[in-house]
Amino acid sequence: MSKLISISAIYTIWLREMKRFIRAKSRIVGSLGMPFFFLAIIGSGFSRMQMMGIPAGIDYMNFLAPGIIGMVLLFASMAMGISVIWDRQFGFLKEIMVTPVSRTSIVLGRIAGGVTTALIQSFLILILATLMGGIKGITILGFMLSVVFMILISASFVGLGLAFASKMEDMHGFQLVMNFVIMPLFFLSGALFPLDKMPAWIQYLAYIDPLTYGVDGLRNCLIGISEFSLLADFGVLSAFCVAMVVLGTYLFGKTEVD
Repeated sequence: MSKLISISAIYTIWLREMKRFIRAKSRIVGSLGMPFFFLAIIGSGFSRMQMMGIPAGIDYMNFLAPGIIGMVLLFASMAMGISVIWDRQFGFLKEIMVTPVSRTSIVLGRIAGGVTTALIQSFLILILATLMGGIKGITILGFMLSVVFMILISASFVGLGLAFASKMEDMHGFQLVMNFVIMPLFFLSGALFPLDKMPAWIQYLAYIDPLTYGVDGLRNCLIGISEFSLLADFGVLSAFCVAMVVLGTYLFGKTEVD
């Protein structure tokens, strides 16, 4: 009878994800491409004008930078589901499923790996945004709180990605579903534009988008502006994170491997 939680199994799966990430240097470089495009072209282009809904003293580059960090976390975390489908196709998933290790430990190891790789990418973008003037005067407390929000965002969407991947076998189908989910979540999160200047029906959709509270929390921590209170952002995002991790663990535990 396998233990419910095996620290050694979690560490082994986490270490495997780390090695895969570090060896795929093109993946690291590629993860910087789109965020750099948003910051360098859109951010720099609009930073010269005062956008409605953004407080005085905060230019568009400052407003955009936390949203782009949220975008990186969303994309990198959801992509963890692809590795599950990849492992299923090449037989690795079957090998670890028949080991005397609980599936909960396997899921937690994958979540830990996904969160770590997403954090590495988000830290790179944070450094890039700081060098480009998007993040100014961040405090140690603000940085530490932003890391908490990054972990919650990443764990939430790693869990969601695992939930989708547990019910799918085709990688191309997963990518289509992922894009169908990711793009609305990103554009409705307020990452690019202030929510209070959007039409009312879009605001209602944004309020049920969990990424909205993650991006808002990052803005509060990194540049000191927000739509909601920090406690509200933390509460909603934490509840969503727990729900997605539980859902991903449950569906992965029901996965059948031929």
